[in-house]
Amino acid sequence: MTDSADIRHMDSALALAARAIGVCEPNPRVGCVLVGADGLEIGAGSTQQAGGPHAEIMALRDAQSRGHSSAGATAYVTLEPCSHHGRTAPCCDALAREGVRRVVAALVDPNPKVAGNGIARLRAAGVEVQVGPAADAARELNIGFFSRMLRQRPWTRMKIAASLDGVTALENGQSQWITSEAARVDGHAWRARASAVLTGIGTVLEDDPSLDVRLVAVQHQPALVVVDSQLQLPLQARLFSARRVLLVYAAQNDPQKAAALQTRGARVALLPGATAAGRLKVDLTRMLSDLALRHEVNELHVEAGHKLNGSLLRAGLVDELLVYLAPKLIGPGRVMAALDPLACLADVRPLQFRSVAMVGPDLRLLARTVQEPWF
Repeated sequence: MTDSADIRHMDSALALAARAIGVCEPNPRVGCVLVGADGLEIGAGSTQQAGGPHAEIMALRDAQSRGHSSAGATAYVTLEPCSHHGRTAPCCDALAREGVRRVVAALVDPNPKVAGNGIARLRAAGVEVQVGPAADAARELNIGFFSRMLRQRPWTRMKIAASLDGVTALENGQSQWITSEAARVDGHAWRARASAVLTGIGTVLEDDPSLDVRLVAVQHQPALVVVDSQLQLPLQARLFSARRVLLVYAAQNDPQKAAALQTRGARVALLPGATAAGRLKVDLTRMLSDLALRHEVNELHVEAGHKLNGSLLRAGLVDELLVYLAPKLIGPGRVMAALDPLACLADVRPLQFRSVAMVGPDLRLLARTVQEPWF
C-alpha cells in the first residue's frame, strides 16, 4: 500500500530523473532517492551519461559522501534497478550489497535484459520490493525508451509552427518568423530532450537550417537525421556545422556522393521503398526501425516540411504533434501536412489533446494520435 511519504519521495525521484534529459541517452531517465529509517533523505542521484553510473549508484555515493550508511534504508527509484552487466554492473546487486531494506520502483523495466529480473534478485536477497507508485509519470518521462523496447521504433514527435489558420509558410516558402521568440526557445527545449532530430531534404535545400539546440543549455547535441532519397544534400550545408551524429537515409544509390558525404562525417544508409512520380522514396517504416534498433534512438523530433510531414502521418508513424499557433491570419500558403483528401468525415485521423499552454503570445498544443495500447 502506497502512503503519502512514498508519493512524496517518489515525486523527488521523478524530479531527479528529469535532470537526466539530454544527458543519459540512450539509457532511460531514472532518479533515485534513499530515505533512512527516520524518514529523512540521505542520498539522491540521477542517471549519468551512457557508460557512467546509474541513478542508484549516484544515490549510494551521495549517501556515503554525506556520512550516511544505506543499511536499512528505502530506495525510491523511477524504474526497476537493472540486473544485467551492460556498460555498468547491476544496480540491484549494489542496493542489496549496501543493505537497503526496501525498494519502491515506479515501473518494471521494459528492457528484455531486465524485465523483472532486477526485482526478483532483490527479493531473493531479502529486500522488500514494491512496484507501481507514480507509474504513469515515470512512463511519460521515458516514453521513448518504452517505445524503443516494446515497439522497436522511436517515439516520434512532430513539431509544427503555424498561424491560427494553419499556415506554416507563405507560398514562396518564407516562414521566419510566424511564431514568437518564446515559442522558438520552447521548441529548442523539446529538441534537446530528443535522441535525434529528423528533417527532409526539401527543408535543407530551401532553408539551409542548422537544426541544432542553441537557445537552451544542452550537454550534447541530438543526432540529426535527413531523409534524402536522391542524395542531394549539399556538402557545405549548415547541418555539418554542429558536432553531432548525422544520419542520411537515401533510396537511390550514388556511391560517389555517398563517399563524399561520409568524408564530411555523415553516415549514409540505403533504404529504398515505394516509388512516387517515377522516383524511389525512402522506406520510412524501415528507417524508424533502423533508428531504434541500430542507433538506439528513443525520442525522434520531426521538424520538416509539409511533404515529409504528410508522408509520416499517412504511414501512421507519428505518435505526437507539438503545434505552436501564432495569433495571426496569413491566408493562402503552405499547410502543416500534405494529406490526401478524404471522401467522408468518418475517415479523419483522430487525435487526443494532452496539453494546452500559452508560450509567450502563442498557443502550444500537444496532441497524440489514437492508437492501440502497446504498453
